[in-house]
Amino acid sequence: MARNIQVEPLRTVHIEDQAIELVERKGLGHPDSIADGVSESVSRALSRLYLDEYGRILHHNTDETQVVGGASEPKFGGGKVTTPIYMLLVGRATTEVNGEKLPFRETAIKAARQYVKSVCAHIDVDSQVEFDCKIGQGSVDLRGVFEQKSVLSNDTSFGVGFAPFSDLERLVLESERFLTLKLKKKVHALGEDVKVMGFRDGDAIRLTVAAALVDREIADPKEYQGVCDEIREQLEDQAAKLTRRKVVIDVNTADDPELGRFYLTVTGCSMEAGDDGSVGRGNRANGLITPCRPMSLEASAGKNPVNHVGKIYNLLGNLIANDIVKETGGNVKEVHVKILSQIGKPVDQPQVASLQVLPADGVKLAAVKGKAEAVAQGWFDKIDQIPRLLLTDKLSVF
Repeated sequence: MARNIQVEPLRTVHIEDQAIELVERKGLGHPDSIADGVSESVSRALSRLYLDEYGRILHHNTDETQVVGGASEPKFGGGKVTTPIYMLLVGRATTEVNGEKLPFRETAIKAARQYVKSVCAHIDVDSQVEFDCKIGQGSVDLRGVFEQKSVLSNDTSFGVGFAPFSDLERLVLESERFLTLKLKKKVHALGEDVKVMGFRDGDAIRLTVAAALVDREIADPKEYQGVCDEIREQLEDQAAKLTRRKVVIDVNTADDPELGRFYLTVTGCSMEAGDDGSVGRGNRANGLITPCRPMSLEASAGKNPVNHVGKIYNLLGNLIANDIVKETGGNVKEVHVKILSQIGKPVDQPQVASLQVLPADGVKLAAVKGKAEAVAQGWFDKIDQIPRLLLTDKLSVF
């Protein structure tokens, strides 16, 4: 099948050779990440409901979740949440099929509750979080749905991706994963709301880490400082495995012991006390916020995985870029991918798939062009695999 796939030279200074680089990752417990995670969990739960009942994923978009921070009174030894966190589920879903009503609201709230419970170990979901579902209703006649011969794009939009990750990008991503997936099992005072900001100046890297600590696990300021020191030391050990560059790590730099100011929380999450969250304000589809690289402002989490190109093309852009790097065997330094859809046209027929390639030193673009085109062509041929990859947790959207 002929597609408009265009390969051109990437005319830029390689990311590793640029003097300044900035990279950010918001951790799983950050309010914006919680909004993303809840939206995506609701979408996947509805997708499974539709698949179980009708054998296909029906129309829905649940990408407008809002997290409204509560109120709390943290203190060493244990404080309390005084006003619960409020989570508003917003979007659209198929709620009725051929006159049969579906339990969409119960499905959505159950998925949201389970997600928050799975991520936030110190939150009591029953008493400290209030869930409200305002997902709009829509009906469908399946006869019309099944008569469609191809999946049509629901929007004129674009997605982007790039590869490979730089030293700093890998370091930021793996540092957050290390904190929230590994270290918190050992350091029980470490909450899930962390943020890692990376700054590279030449070959010098500085990570600024904000880590919410759990008050009932810490007796006093001295013990608090000990936890911060352990976080820094563990991250330094982790960093040494990921880069040869010099890395300096700062933890909770807003603390002021003389004023009694510490990043202390009851739940390990800042959303307990007024820190709000919205879908699409955090990590992009590759898990990072990268102002030195091409990015889309599109929120991927919660959008339906079948025809919403705002989700599909951002995932596809990263998959294509990574596979081009892998398939060209070291002959490519950097790849940028930009894919544009047109509303009402098949999702596997983009207006353009732009592949910008920076070949390795001494390598001509012509030597890798054919392989790059073949990689992109292959992914468009199997674009219908994206929903399955998402529903089996093979892909993440933030």
